[in-house]
Amino acid sequence: MRTQYGTPDTAPVTVVDDIEAYGPRVCDDMTVEVALAVMAGARVEYLTVCDGDDQSTDLITLVRLAVLRDSPVYTDRIRLRDILDGSLPSPGARPGGVGEYGR
Repeated sequence: MRTQYGTPDTAPVTVVDDIEAYGPRVCDDMTVEVALAVMAGARVEYLTVCDGDDQSTDLITLVRLAVLRDSPVYTDRIRLRDILDGSLPSPGARPGGVGEYGR
């Protein structure tokens, strides 16, 4: 019996600008803390967020989650879908006030 080696596939690789190409796929009901743990474990800076039908809906970055976690609006109940649908106030926003002193 002889072992035959095939030639490697030399077809050009095309880079696709597609949401599917980024990071592990996670469900949008994942909490921020779990998402940060997944990112740390996978050593990635992005996660592809999917809806209940496993359709990619958006990307979330490590920086965005870290800023949120360190902000005063953060709670351990915040899920990725809360961030992506815009229902959270900006991490730098001050509740009930305008400007630095709430004028």
